[in-house]
Amino acid sequence: MTKRLIPTILFLFAITAGFGQTRHVVDSLQRVLHTAKDDTGKINAQIRLCYAYRLGNTDSALFYGRQALKAAEKINYPAGEVSARGFMAVTLEQLGDLPETLGMAFKALQIAKENNIESKTTPALNAIGETYIILKEYPKAIFYFRLQKALDEKVGIEEGVAYAMYDMGNAYDEMERLDSAYYCEQEAIRHFANTGRKEPIIYKILGDIALKKGDKQRALNEYKQCLQIAVSNNERRAISFAYNKIAAYYKDQDQPDSAIYYAHKGLQESEAIGKKLTGMEAAGLLSELYDQNDPKEALRYLKMANAYKESLFGTNNIHSVQALVAQEEAHQKEIEANRASYQTKLKLLALLAGLGILLLIALILYRNNLQKQKANKVLEKTLAELKSTQTQLIQSEKMASLGELTAGIAHEIQNPLNFVNNFSEANREMLQELRAESEKSKAERDEQLEIELINDLIGNEEKINHHGKRADAIVKGMLQHSQSGNGTKEATDINALADDYLRLAYHGMQAKDKNFSAAMITHFDAGLPQITVIPQDIGKVLLNLFNNAFYAVNQKSKIATKDYTAEVAVHTSTENGHVVIKIKDNGIGIPDGIKDKIMQPFFTTKPTGEGTGLGLSLTYDMVVKGHGGSITVDTKEGDFTEFTIILPVNL
Repeated sequence: MTKRLIPTILFLFAITAGFGQTRHVVDSLQRVLHTAKDDTGKINAQIRLCYAYRLGNTDSALFYGRQALKAAEKINYPAGEVSARGFMAVTLEQLGDLPETLGMAFKALQIAKENNIESKTTPALNAIGETYIILKEYPKAIFYFRLQKALDEKVGIEEGVAYAMYDMGNAYDEMERLDSAYYCEQEAIRHFANTGRKEPIIYKILGDIALKKGDKQRALNEYKQCLQIAVSNNERRAISFAYNKIAAYYKDQDQPDSAIYYAHKGLQESEAIGKKLTGMEAAGLLSELYDQNDPKEALRYLKMANAYKESLFGTNNIHSVQALVAQEEAHQKEIEANRASYQTKLKLLALLAGLGILLLIALILYRNNLQKQKANKVLEKTLAELKSTQTQLIQSEKMASLGELTAGIAHEIQNPLNFVNNFSEANREMLQELRAESEKSKAERDEQLEIELINDLIGNEEKINHHGKRADAIVKGMLQHSQSGNGTKEATDINALADDYLRLAYHGMQAKDKNFSAAMITHFDAGLPQITVIPQDIGKVLLNLFNNAFYAVNQKSKIATKDYTAEVAVHTSTENGHVVIKIKDNGIGIPDGIKDKIMQPFFTTKPTGEGTGLGLSLTYDMVVKGHGGSITVDTKEGDFTEFTIILPVNL
């Protein structure tokens, strides 16, 4: 009796101390609320009170959250609406009201999107992620936690990053990815330490990890540390988790008295704060513990556990959750469709503008003199081919690389056209000067000047012809790429082909994202033999792999540290009568779980609207079936991806 009484007294003392600390924060916020001079100040104080109460007094948290939301809606204060809904969603998730949680959180995301204040959505993202953990949708949960982490890192909210890492560790733990879970929890501890705070719930996850690895004593120590910190912080949610975990531990160790004691404590804490999930766990434990000795009590707790379960996962709740998720997914698809339509219009306008510039250049060149007719014909042919290419590109929308290819071509063709324009303008001025000289009397004419002008004109015409042919070659290359793939095989310089499509893919990515930048590294084997292939097919293969590489490094640059440098490298060599092409990036990599699926048709890791899932499938067919080669991938998630293409020299 005495041994049990001492920890109980210490527990009550710690709760009193923790409550005193919370009370101090709440009192301070109450003073801010009552002294606020404007509506936004009051709303922000109410939101902070909702946050302060969320883990210990959910009724008060919801009271202040609703007050803040009502006032924010009244004065049209979107930032207040988003924050109030986000923290209320966090509180509702603690209570186990999953439909209300998702409704509040999804509405917060919608308002933030409409008002361009996505940085305020991290509480809502966290609530959605934790709801998906309860529903055992762990990949979806991790997706939302990653969004939360990226936003909090961007605005420098250390505590938000810490919570995101903890929750990701929780999801990885449930997925039995224990190393990833342990890493995330250690990162969470580090980030919380930077804020001067310890988060107790982390040690519950560390205890679970230790238990799954067979280290029972360490698991118990971690659960007790969770309880100690939770009591010190007056976090009753974490206290209920800790009691349940300790009870389950003693149950597995066949110590029913201790297990019953802690399970009762867990149930009491859960009922006090309305925490349905831990209430269900505690009642279920008690039902099992009483099953042998007290069937009546076992039945009572079983009914209680079932009631909690029905409240959380009942048919009506699940249907409501499914409806909300379906509605949000439809909303996101609509947003993606609108964005894609807008981008298509911008690309079309840019293409039309380019065609207009080409027409203007053609008219200027045509008016110069008869000597420039050859250059004009080249440009007119270029214009006709560009129009034909435009039609073919519109008919080939299924090619995921359309935007990148068009942007790359526009960048590449601009340089030779600038040369044509500049030299044509120079010829016009020299011809005017030559005509003026010819109108002088024989005695006044400068024959040496005439000869120099004529030589300069001839030289300029040769340069116009050279750059016109260069533009013509670029356009022909684009037309070859847009063909259906039924071309004939011909001797091809793989180094030149890879270099061209590397630059086209880079310029295409820059057209989509003006802030994009990456280092392009080439290691071309100077002695590489020409091989007989269908150049447009191999070009499509290279372009697709380059596009994927630039996409991967661009995604990583959005979440990586400032010292990260995006790199895409291409390497060619010969081995045993084969040409080897290696394309490597230091981007986000490919998870081990899906590496074997990436060559399957319609399988894509990109978000909706950004990929068809056909690129790598078609690439595989072109290399293996079309050319008798092979394609393999080596990757590490979060580190790199390297594709290796091997083609026989003589097909």
